[in-house]
Amino acid sequence: MSPTIRSVVVPVTDLAAAKAIYTALYGAPHTDQPYYVGYAADGFEISLAPQEDVAGGPVAYADVDDLDATRAALLAAGATERSAPREVAPGARVCVLEDADGNPVGLRGK
Repeated sequence: MSPTIRSVVVPVTDLAAAKAIYTALYGAPHTDQPYYVGYAADGFEISLAPQEDVAGGPVAYADVDDLDATRAALLAAGATERSAPREVAPGARVCVLEDADGNPVGLRGK
């Protein structure tokens, strides 16, 4: 499988305010929790994640078959780590790297 971007996580400081805007655009969220609000947009996932620091901006996540191998390849190519791999659901892990200009590169896989 080639990496495919299927989701973006948008950090927000005011979840209720952001939810009002994204609900007006995408309709009712499929998941509405204090720690995560998710919308399905024609097979693409738009996620709102409450965070105190939103300076890193939204992160697009590429789905990869082997998160560890892809992460290692990107680090060897010069990427730096923003957040280490962590489990977000059973069998699903994510991490965020940065390119040479500090842009986020999200990975989602097993």
